[in-house]
Order: sequence, then structure tokens, then C-alpha cells
Amino acid sequence: MIQRPLQSRRDALILMPLVMLTAAAAEFAMGRKVWGVGGRPGLWSGDIWSSHNSQFLFDPYTFTHITHGILLYAFLTLTFKTLPVSTRLLLAVGLESAWEVLENTTMVIERYRAETISLNYYGDSVMNSMGDILACMTGFVLASRLPKRVTALGAVGLELLLVVWTRDNLALNLVMLIHPSRAIRIWQLGQ
Repeated sequence: MIQRPLQSRRDALILMPLVMLTAAAAEFAMGRKVWGVGGRPGLWSGDIWSSHNSQFLFDPYTFTHITHGILLYAFLTLTFKTLPVSTRLLLAVGLESAWEVLENTTMVIERYRAETISLNYYGDSVMNSMGDILACMTGFVLASRLPKRVTALGAVGLELLLVVWTRDNLALNLVMLIHPSRAIRIWQLGQ
């Protein structure tokens, strides 16, 4: 039997939920709760200081995952120009799913707690991780359909919105994880 490369949209649409379910199963096996705090389900937690942050389906950090999708679209398009968009989307879902599993390891959770403003961060609920992956997919699809300039301005706009709203965003999060700054942390905590 001759194997054909993954090229159809249908193949990618079948595989994406399987990749997400694999990530969910891995997180559940790592001890992540489906809904987090007390098992209480919720769609939105708008307060990053709330015990429901990273526990409900969506929170302010969901917007950083839209930016993940935009950045993954750019990277995968530059790296794999000849692959169909649906295959690149599947790769993005795989990378984002892997990040969600890694982000919920004890090592990364402890790093967040030690170096960022996420002092009370104990990891994402499984549903929050799935919401983050969906947000990444949204960013990827938007980037694949909108003009580059609109997409770039949208990503910058999300970063500015988050820094004003929460004193945090994807860029600051990365800086604080890789090379923490006491001055940034004091500003983020409003001291």
C-alpha cells in the first residue's frame, strides 16, 4: 500500500482534535484537574489575581495564545512554504499542545512562581489548556487570512492591551522566564 502525505484538510481536521486530546490526557495524567479550583467550571476569569485564573476556559492570558498562533503561522510559513496551510495548522496545534504540556510540568510551574508575577500559579486546568490551544488556532487562522500588516498590528495591539490591563503580556512573560528583571517585577506588582 502506498502512503500519501498528509495534504487534505479533512486529514488535518481529524488529527487536530486527536492531538489536543493527547495533550489533555497527558496533563490529566500529570495531575492537572479538568476545571481546576474545586472542579468548578467556568468560561471566563478576567482577573489575573483570581484563583480562577488559568482554571476557567479563557482568561486574559488567552490573548497571548492568539499571538502564539500568529507567530507560529509566520514561523511555519517561512520554514515549510510548500506545505498546505492545513498541515501547517496541524503542526502549530502540535507545537502549542506540546507547550501546554511542558508549561504544566512542575519545573515550569515553579519557574513561573519564582520569577514572574504569577506567585499563586499552580498550573492550568485541562480546560484552560484546551482554550489556549483554541486561541492559538484562532491566531493562526487569522494570520493565514488577513494581510500581514493587519496581523502584525493586531499582535502588537494585543500586547499593548494586555500590558495596560494586566501589566503583563507575552513579551514580558518571556523576558521574566528567560532573564528575570527585578525592576519589571516590581512594576508588574504595582509597587
